[in-house]
Amino acid sequence: MNEKTSKVLEYNKILGMLEEGAASAITKKMLGELKPVFDIYLIQDMLAETTEAVSVIMHKGALPLGSFYDIRNSIHLADKGSTLTMKQLLEVLYNLRVTANAASFLKSDLPELPIIKDLAELLSIQKSLADHIDHCIISEDEMADNASTELKNIRRSILRQNESIRAKMNQILNSSDNRTILQDSIVTMRQGRYVVPVKQEHKTKFAGIIHDQSSTGATLFIEPQAIVDLNNELREMELAEKVEVERILAELSAEVAEVKDALLNNQEILLKLDFIFAKGKLSVRLKGTEPEVNTRGYLRIKDGRHPLIAKNKVVPISIAIGKGYRTLVITGPNTGGKTATLKTVGLFALMTQAGLHIPAGAGTEMPVFQKIFADIGDEQSIEQNLSTFSSHMSNIVSIVENAGKDTLVLLDELGAGTDPTEGAALAISILEHLYDKGANTIATTHYTELKKYAIATRGVENASMEFDVETLSPTYRLSIGTPGRSNAFEISQKLGLKPIIVKHAKGMLEQGDIEFEDVITSIEKDKKLAEEERDEAIMLNLEMKRQKEQFEKEQEKLEEQKEKIISKAKKEARDTVREAKEFADQIQKELKELEKYQDSRERNRKHGGIKKRIREASDQYKEKFVTVENMNPVKAGELKVGDRVRVLSLGQKGNVISLPDDKEDLQVQVGLLKINVNLDNISLIQDGSSKKESKTSRYGTMYRSKAQSIMPSINVRGSILDDALMDVDKYLDDAYIAGLKEVTVIHGRGEGILRDGLHKMLKSHKHVSKFRKGAYNEGGDGVTVVQLK
Repeated sequence: MNEKTSKVLEYNKILGMLEEGAASAITKKMLGELKPVFDIYLIQDMLAETTEAVSVIMHKGALPLGSFYDIRNSIHLADKGSTLTMKQLLEVLYNLRVTANAASFLKSDLPELPIIKDLAELLSIQKSLADHIDHCIISEDEMADNASTELKNIRRSILRQNESIRAKMNQILNSSDNRTILQDSIVTMRQGRYVVPVKQEHKTKFAGIIHDQSSTGATLFIEPQAIVDLNNELREMELAEKVEVERILAELSAEVAEVKDALLNNQEILLKLDFIFAKGKLSVRLKGTEPEVNTRGYLRIKDGRHPLIAKNKVVPISIAIGKGYRTLVITGPNTGGKTATLKTVGLFALMTQAGLHIPAGAGTEMPVFQKIFADIGDEQSIEQNLSTFSSHMSNIVSIVENAGKDTLVLLDELGAGTDPTEGAALAISILEHLYDKGANTIATTHYTELKKYAIATRGVENASMEFDVETLSPTYRLSIGTPGRSNAFEISQKLGLKPIIVKHAKGMLEQGDIEFEDVITSIEKDKKLAEEERDEAIMLNLEMKRQKEQFEKEQEKLEEQKEKIISKAKKEARDTVREAKEFADQIQKELKELEKYQDSRERNRKHGGIKKRIREASDQYKEKFVTVENMNPVKAGELKVGDRVRVLSLGQKGNVISLPDDKEDLQVQVGLLKINVNLDNISLIQDGSSKKESKTSRYGTMYRSKAQSIMPSINVRGSILDDALMDVDKYLDDAYIAGLKEVTVIHGRGEGILRDGLHKMLKSHKHVSKFRKGAYNEGGDGVTVVQLK
């Protein structure tokens, strides 16, 4: 990779952001040295592993690695027979714990991750070694008493010996004979031996071994003769303790050496996982996507955002090159975003070939470039241009010599810094030479000659950065196919330059240049008008959809109300039938009771009462039945002579023989009888032809309704499998009727039960052509994209 290009495009800042996501210092070092590669299969694998890391992070968070250690040197020492220190063994233990955590994390419920899960399966836990080290070592300088039985016994003996020595020393300190001899009644240590402070002038009166003296020489630190043997025994015990500790460390070191290959392999895998997840964290941070990679030289960036510009300031750009044209000439005003566009393209190329996701929209494609060159001034930042002609040209000479097929060349302000006529001619010649060598070139310029050259030359295309003259500010949007204007006259006049000066300046231009600029202005106005009309059409479409959704909700609400009314009416009808039956049963009982009466007058009186109750009940139940059955009343205009109707009060069918009058009364032939009925006492009976016509009309209406209301996706998250299968099956029927070609089923991730069940159903569904899981930006494993036949 060209180091100057890397520096100009600020690739090192991307690596700095990448390092922030690494857990280990050794991983940070690897990431800081990450360089683009040039093999498409390797690039695709590197991008795929980044995508898998993003999937894990979005599903359950980042991999819990912690800052694991580089234990390779310790393992090599153990393998050669050296004894490791407690610090080194604790580092081995920490790495084993990180290994166990990573393996457990990655073996749990996760989406399909062929690369990451293969790495996780290669991790070796080595639980027995980890438990042994943990049992023996407390800290970097302390071993546990329970590390061995021998060590425990030795330390108990040392404790008892210390107590014996302290008791003897206390006797010496408390002795009345020694009060005038001792400088102070304290016990201290010198060279690992217990001593007491004795006055210099009384040293001959105190038997013992002198180990030290004070800085003034007034005090001598003497080991009493009475405890010399006890101190010697203590020293021997301490030496025994040290020997036992060394033995345990040697034993643990030997265990480390026995599994050296597994430990070294674990570290390499942890490094790889940390590396992959650092890339995944950067992708999440930048809201990146995996670009499609090709070797056709075709570059297409959709809504690309420069990763080093603040999110609240960056304006997405869309740019393409390599299909139909290999040279793109970008024009427009200063500070309009031309340089930022060049840097975005170059940085995306480097990031893609380093296996990193790029902050761009779905459908972005990046080719594999074997060489990437950039001439963007002398250490130029995005905000300003500090280059000169000489610094430009010295760099361009090298670029022209080394460029060729599968090369990306980025040239900022090509031909600037010298005579405009010569600079423009030189710029055209350089662009033609690079085109002949097969390079993909993107160049920025202010020269009108280059705009005309791009219009007239095959394989070369114009592009421009939009500028709002009214507000004197750039929009930073790139428009391909239209050359840009410098807007110098308009900007100058807006800033207060006298119109007469601007007019005089325009008069000094050649007529052809004026006409060319006028054409560009006209194109820009037409394009802006077309975009405004397009935006207006989009807003109108959205408003229509909103109104349609509101209408459908109201329609649905009315249907629900209708269902409730019908349900209530049916309940009332059942209650009425039950009451009528109970009444009839009661009347039958009373009629049987009448037979017992001997008095005919009393029997007739009772009988008359029963008949009256029957008439009253008949009128009451007739009214209820008419109300229930005639939920959809017939209108006078719907009837014609000969129509079949039901007389609700009689429960009989008949034919209309006269149309309703002003009072809505009509005649109906029921068998041999002609009866007068009111319009609200009949319901229309559809004949076969009417049913057929109604059915045809109903299906036509249904088809139109589906075509207008069907949404491009269905959400069944949270549903049980059986309900989801029914809902999706009905939705696919509706989508097929509506003519949709591709729909999305949103089922969520979860444990995969819903997704697997739906996939099984989709394989055999009559309307499904094929299906796939969603791309990262479509929802990943949480959605399934279905193509209909």
